[in-house]
Amino acid sequence: MPSDDRGKTWAKYYAKTADRPPRRTLLDALSRFAPATASHLAVDLGCGDGRDTIELLRRGWSVLAIDAEPASIERLQRRPDLPAGARLSCLCERFEDASWPMADLVNASFSLPLCPPDRFPELWRRIVASLKPGGRFSGQLYGDRDGWVGRAGMTHMSRAAAERLLADLKIELFDEEETDSVTPRGKSKHWHIFHVVAQRP
Repeated sequence: MPSDDRGKTWAKYYAKTADRPPRRTLLDALSRFAPATASHLAVDLGCGDGRDTIELLRRGWSVLAIDAEPASIERLQRRPDLPAGARLSCLCERFEDASWPMADLVNASFSLPLCPPDRFPELWRRIVASLKPGGRFSGQLYGDRDGWVGRAGMTHMSRAAAERLLADLKIELFDEEETDSVTPRGKSKHWHIFHVVAQRP
């Protein structure tokens, strides 16, 4: 898809999902941390228009928000609920190509499945390696019965494979969801999702 068309598609998605609350995996992860200090850093991979980034900033975290779409970063930086004095840095780049520092939290809400399968193992290794001791990952993985299995450039996995992926972390939340509903764009879809919060020992 040409970049201009892709940008318009994502802009429509952001418009349809505006004002939605932060993801429950992020909220679960945050509930397990002590109150944030100036040293707490979160990396938000595939930040979209910032629904999770804003919650992190509101709670006093420093955030590096990463997204490949310029429209995403622009919307985040223009959000009226962006806290005054927020410690926010933005990077417009595909997260499998991006670099980020050691972090207390790496959040990837519904974004990791968009990583091509041939690049996913290295991306996951970098995510785990970038977590400080006691740091956490929060986000979603797509299962092997998801309706988008077979789409080019997307990563899906079995429950067993997801559990193996998390073998070096302490699993704090692992919820498997399988349901039929619609996408934010109004398309019917069968969802197979693993909702994950895991801590680096």
